[in-house]
Amino acid sequence: MRLRRTLIAFAAVLALASSGTAYAASKGQGATDGIKSITPITTVYTYGQKVSAVAVEYAQTVNPRTLDNSTFSVSDTKYNFRFNPIEDLPKLAERTITHTYTNDAPTSRADRRSVPGRYVIVELDPDENLGWTVVLSKCPTFLCHVKVNTDLPTQVVQRKDVHAQPGNGNGKGPVLAKATPTVSRGVTEKAVNLLVDDFQYGSYLNAGMVLPYHYHLPKNYQPGKKYPLMVVLPGHGMGWDGDNLGVQIAADIPATAWLQSSWTGSTEDVIVLAPQNQRVGLPAEGDLLIKLVEQFTKDFAVDTKRVYATTVSYGSRLLWEAFAKRPDLFTAGLVTGGFQVSADQAKAIAAGEVPLWITHGVNDHLLNISLARNSNAALRSAYEAQGKTPEQIADLLHYTEYGNEAFSLPDHHAAYGPTYEDSSILQWLLAQRKS
Repeated sequence: MRLRRTLIAFAAVLALASSGTAYAASKGQGATDGIKSITPITTVYTYGQKVSAVAVEYAQTVNPRTLDNSTFSVSDTKYNFRFNPIEDLPKLAERTITHTYTNDAPTSRADRRSVPGRYVIVELDPDENLGWTVVLSKCPTFLCHVKVNTDLPTQVVQRKDVHAQPGNGNGKGPVLAKATPTVSRGVTEKAVNLLVDDFQYGSYLNAGMVLPYHYHLPKNYQPGKKYPLMVVLPGHGMGWDGDNLGVQIAADIPATAWLQSSWTGSTEDVIVLAPQNQRVGLPAEGDLLIKLVEQFTKDFAVDTKRVYATTVSYGSRLLWEAFAKRPDLFTAGLVTGGFQVSADQAKAIAAGEVPLWITHGVNDHLLNISLARNSNAALRSAYEAQGKTPEQIADLLHYTEYGNEAFSLPDHHAAYGPTYEDSSILQWLLAQRKS
């Protein structure tokens, strides 16, 4: 935990130093126009984290009756690490504002109702391909690594006067900040990352290898209770590269989805474990993952009959390796947009009768659909060799292909998108139990 806090604190200092300078320069006189701070608020959606709102702070309680969606405008980056070069990061476009209300803290509210406070919360359209926070980190191989940007380029313009709460009578109240429609202001505070900030950092050391990970315990976690464990294995670019700690939580939905009933369709509490392997070689990574899961189940209140794994892209290689070596350790798995299982791995997984659901995009541009089809065929053949009936195989092995129309963002490698948007698949995974 200390390591994570140190890195984030250092990154935050750098971000504040650069964004704060631009902020002061844009106003000329510091905060004399009444705006005290601007805080970005982020949310992880299907295809990753983006700025979902901004919190604009004033010196006094704001009168919400004088606010509407035209009081502010917000511009954000067009850059998306999946499609754009990093040079596009400073290119901005105007966001669509969906809600404007007051709050007593720099965070959004689920009910979107104004409560007395000094912060104006300006919520943004989540469906726009703008405001993404994940950027390029480094490219040690042809597969780039990514990280969360701590210096967001989000800009805010106050287009109308903002008023304080009125005293006696029904007036607007005194002006807290006059409209400055020609002045764009950058963020001044580090981001409030909804759900992502609730994960805790840990690291596992074995035989000279370090495996960083983040984990999330239920809000009312009780050591005497038993909880299902979801092990989230990220794609190659979300592996630890020395510069991108924690990106596996923010880069796409699989880590945070299990904390939200709106995704799972269940109110059951789940422990989430999201390791960040260093991509140093599959056998060593597989062994380290197994040892981490073994230790984690001892340290926390995990129901060992309900240890699941879900993958994105490269994470499938770790799942095949771990499930084949220790089918007794895992209850079931979900493989999205993954690599092909080997014949030996398929045989071991089938012998352990570990239920699996495999999904893949038909037009995946990075991992051809044949990899998923071959995995499905190999596992099916392994079960048939054991004498399993078609009905028994159907219970143990599920397979889904997605056409282009299933993807709300045109990255057809990201099969986790339509997979996680189908809560019945997540519910199937959580329903699996060891006998």
